[in-house]
Amino acid sequence: MADEPLVLGIETSCDETGVGVVRGTTLLADAVASSVDTHARFGGVVPEIASRAHLESMVPTIERALKEAGISARDLDGIAVTAGPGLAGALLVGVSAAKAYAYALNKPLYGVNHLASHICVDQLEHGPLPEPTMALLVSGGHSSLLLAPDITSDVRPLGATIDDAAGEAFDKIARVLHLGFPGGPVIDRLAKEGDPKAIAFPRGLSGSRDPAYDFSFSGLKTSVARWIEAKRAAGEDVPVRDVAASFQEAVVDVLTRKAVRACKDEGVDHLMIGGGVAANTRLRALAQERCERAGIRLRVPRPGLCTDNGAMVAALGAEMVARNRPASDWELSADSSLPVTEPHVPGAHSHTHDHDHVHEVSKDNLYS
Repeated sequence: MADEPLVLGIETSCDETGVGVVRGTTLLADAVASSVDTHARFGGVVPEIASRAHLESMVPTIERALKEAGISARDLDGIAVTAGPGLAGALLVGVSAAKAYAYALNKPLYGVNHLASHICVDQLEHGPLPEPTMALLVSGGHSSLLLAPDITSDVRPLGATIDDAAGEAFDKIARVLHLGFPGGPVIDRLAKEGDPKAIAFPRGLSGSRDPAYDFSFSGLKTSVARWIEAKRAAGEDVPVRDVAASFQEAVVDVLTRKAVRACKDEGVDHLMIGGGVAANTRLRALAQERCERAGIRLRVPRPGLCTDNGAMVAALGAEMVARNRPASDWELSADSSLPVTEPHVPGAHSHTHDHDHVHEVSKDNLYS
């Protein structure tokens, strides 16, 4: 184990300041500072507030992670950081901090992809990823079906949401039901007391002529909102638990059905589910049921590793070191639109896509 790479990972793509320490595929520390309570009164994440919270939390969270891991920063073999996708200002804080620590400690720097990290984190719980890995990622900003022959260099998108991601839909329906923010956990809790068959909400993109692996939750969201509005307009009580259960069932039905279909079509005998919505208990249960029926092995990290965290970034960083991937140069950019096809970002000049880079700085002027 002492020969395995020891890597610190920094995650700041949204409202969680996550710092993890991983040795190989073993998790040593996972420290998180969340600003979700600050955003709750606004009904969603406010980018400027998130960026300021990252600035305030960064050094204490890194120190907490190092202490929890029982190591010194100088023991590290590398520092990994989420380079994208995510909120531009929030990413900028993480990339800047990672550069500062890497420079000061003379350690290699690895810019990694947020989505690929969500896949790689499963190694910390269930061991090395099969190759290829089929992954269903479901979060507030992304719902994707991905095939990863090599998590460090080859991630292929099979399908994605064409409108609202699943997590966004949960938040918006929770808002309509006056349940607060974030919506996922409270809808999950209330749905356990409701009837998932009470209301026949639509299953988006489920027709024979629809894209096999793409998702659409905008129509579902609108349908649920109109159903609730009609009840209120008629002066009737809204059966919140039944609405929550029926809405949730519509989401997880489509997600699991398409994921299992992708596994069968690609000849992959396992499915990994990650991202914040992977903490949803009904999604886990239905995925397990359908995977068992199809002879597919299901891999889902524990809920704490599904939401954004530094451990997942450290896990992918450790894999980069283990596979001798090149370190990122000092022109590493924070790229809010970084595509999943780039799990590893060697530097600004390596980008072939045409996205805006919000942070380009060289080693010469880093501390000028």
